[in-house]
Amino acid sequence: MTFASETETLLLLALRLKSFAPTEAIAEVFGTDLAETETKLAGLAERDLAKFRDGRMSGWSLTPEGRAEGERQLAAELDRSGQRDAVQAVYERFLGLNQGFLELCTRWQVIDADAGVLNDHTDAEYDQAIIDELATTDHEIQAICADLSAALARFSSLGPRFAGALARVQAGELEYLTKPMIDSYHTVWFDLHESLLATLGIDRASEQA
Repeated sequence: MTFASETETLLLLALRLKSFAPTEAIAEVFGTDLAETETKLAGLAERDLAKFRDGRMSGWSLTPEGRAEGERQLAAELDRSGQRDAVQAVYERFLGLNQGFLELCTRWQVIDADAGVLNDHTDAEYDQAIIDELATTDHEIQAICADLSAALARFSSLGPRFAGALARVQAGELEYLTKPMIDSYHTVWFDLHESLLATLGIDRASEQA
């Protein structure tokens, strides 16, 4: 049976992934109950693990103490679940795909970097080749998501999110490949990468060194 995370752990990770977001968006990340999310976030604020900003743009964010506590809880969870080796192995498989995906995104946005030629998406054949390549990548990333979901339940939403973004790109909603602030393929990819880093306690800067 896949290992289920505590609600507080999920919310600390959701805050990390969102950076700054309203209560409803935080609850949506892992499908936590809205009323429980509100109560838990208030409790995190009382412990200086999260803070709420009111105003024209209202929302929640992690404090440095909250980020550290989230990493502590994720490490403890991984040890309790007995899935550290499994998650580490999947992370290494993910790294094998990461650079290729980032290069795909660059080619989607820029046709010729040296000449400064942006992709205005008027060349349907050029775009379709990249979309076909994305579909191949999706086949591999779905296997990764399935293995992660078998280890830790909180990864279970990623496969459907990837599939949803791909379907929208294939249907002509081209912004769902790389556009920020929506559930684009690149957004979901970032969430998967950041979740793996947080789970394994890996610093992004040291990963790139």
